[in-house]
Amino acid sequence: MSSSSAQLPCDPEDLSKYSDFARFLKRREWDAQKNWAFRFTTSRGNEYFCEIDEDYLTDRFNLTGLNADVQYYQYALDLVTDVFDLDCDDEMREQIEKSARHLYGLVHARYITTTRGLAKMLEKYKKGDFGKCPRVMCGAHPLLPTGMADLPHVQSVKLYCGKCEDLYNPKSSRHANIDGAYFGTSFQNILFQVYPALIPEKSIERYQPRIFGFKVHAAAALERWQAAKREEMQERLKEVGQDKIFREDQDLEDDMDEDEDDDDELAGLDGMEEVAAE
Repeated sequence: MSSSSAQLPCDPEDLSKYSDFARFLKRREWDAQKNWAFRFTTSRGNEYFCEIDEDYLTDRFNLTGLNADVQYYQYALDLVTDVFDLDCDDEMREQIEKSARHLYGLVHARYITTTRGLAKMLEKYKKGDFGKCPRVMCGAHPLLPTGMADLPHVQSVKLYCGKCEDLYNPKSSRHANIDGAYFGTSFQNILFQVYPALIPEKSIERYQPRIFGFKVHAAAALERWQAAKREEMQERLKEVGQDKIFREDQDLEDDMDEDEDDDDELAGLDGMEEVAAE
């Protein structure tokens, strides 16, 4: 994760050319950019992270157990919460900075499962900050960051597509080096539980390899096997009252409803013709 600072605006004392309100906004921007968490989340390579609220960072209950996982824990916490005042050499400072980034990541995994954290990550999800699904059939559906383990130093972050329900590696090497524990294994599932309207419509559409218009035999056999398994799954879901979970099921039902309406209209016309004949 990058620790480079975002460029600060002009000196707040050199604001004579601005109006009072503009000076207020400039001072506010300057103060915000002095904040460690703001600089961290706006640094290149840290786009997956959201800014953690200060009151969450300063609540010791939210940090329970993290002191055992973070070297120079107290110094790192002081740095993240902008109260660090230790006079140390550059090497020590770099070690504390590294610990601060690790601490922020571990707290981040907890924060994004809260109401406020989910709302911030939802905003980034809607903007496509985490990238789009590379699978063609998903139609560039937005991705969500997720971990394959809740413990640090096990696996790097992956990207989850809610449409095909598969995982992908980040395109950028800067993102590929982020620890998956900084997002955890539960975040994307909690997000869809809290915001069920975000659950994308599933599809059984698949690529069909062909040679001169004919399906390739091995691929066709695999497709038949997958279709059979899918039908078995749909039958089991219907038994527990969960049907029409695929887009094609709804389309089929709509087509059947249209056919029934057409049949009713034809029957009505036939009846009118019989009455007219009498």
